[in-house]
Amino acid sequence: MRFTAAIALSLISLPAVAAPVAFAKISVCFTPGEQCEDRIVEAIDGAKTSIRVQAYGFTSLPIIHALQRAAERGVEVLAILDKVNERKYSGATLLEAAGIPVWIDYEPTIAHNKIMIIDERLVVGGSFNYTASAQKRNAENVTFAESRDLAKEFSENWDRRLKVSRVFEGTTSN
Repeated sequence: MRFTAAIALSLISLPAVAAPVAFAKISVCFTPGEQCEDRIVEAIDGAKTSIRVQAYGFTSLPIIHALQRAAERGVEVLAILDKVNERKYSGATLLEAAGIPVWIDYEPTIAHNKIMIIDERLVVGGSFNYTASAQKRNAENVTFAESRDLAKEFSENWDRRLKVSRVFEGTTSN
């Protein structure tokens, strides 16, 4: 962990919305050089009630397996993914096979969010796609922000994206 601090976040910009957010405890992780994928898995493994995911690239087996474990222990896991995940053996098919509800966000050209909202208090996000390349080959960042206010803003955006997404109908039977 390179940086940890309590800071005041003044505004979070969301489509057509800007809302003040109270204090948040922030930590960051960078690749190359740090084990961001492990930190994301640790956050998932610590979830008690809910995980909401939005992702573009989603092929990281450690992250997928952590979400599967969370679902198995009774955590509500829901995922909205970009349409690139519709192919066979993608994150969508693996999550669906584990009984995790998946939606595909078709409306934008690219649904490029990379966030998780964990237990309505922790937001994990940044440039880091949930792929092996993000950990092993790319220069990426992940921010871990503990704030119920911030999580609420991201959850509201997640809900907006869900309304325009379609249930993933899978290719697991192919």
